[in-house]
Amino acid sequence: MTADPPTFRSLRIAVLTVSDTRTLARDGSGDVLRDRIAAAGHRLHARELVPDDRYRIRAVVSAWIADPDVAVVLITGGTGVAERDVTPEAVLPLLDKTLPGFGELFRSVSLAEIGTATLHARPFAGSANGTLVVGLPGSPGACRTAWDQILGEQLDARTRPCSLVELLPKT
Repeated sequence: MTADPPTFRSLRIAVLTVSDTRTLARDGSGDVLRDRIAAAGHRLHARELVPDDRYRIRAVVSAWIADPDVAVVLITGGTGVAERDVTPEAVLPLLDKTLPGFGELFRSVSLAEIGTATLHARPFAGSANGTLVVGLPGSPGACRTAWDQILGEQLDARTRPCSLVELLPKT
């Protein structure tokens, strides 16, 4: 007897842009994620923009982690090595478990696009309270790469042999 194949599950995804210079009206990275979320059949639950301030980042992400309706939090921006880039420092303490392979895989697929400049990226992923939390660089290209080569597949329950959806009790 074989098990029924998995079915697609539409996820509620929140998007946070971290930037001192952008507005929601001029947020190309957030727009890329919003469009990819919709095209994949998921739902945009919330979208916000905050400056590079670890406590404001942490406040928004903490609220979404606590929200039973949010399955995934995607953060774009603040993952570089400049002094103001504090997204990993703000968010990593909130995570119950980290997925180090995400950053490794992201840098690997980015190498073909931006060469050794991928060294400056500090993307991350992990889970907290049953919510997947992913930190991405702030460029639209990085968001496209992350979605098209990693997240789109991993946020689809039909992906075999496994997907990150299997780890999300909030779906």
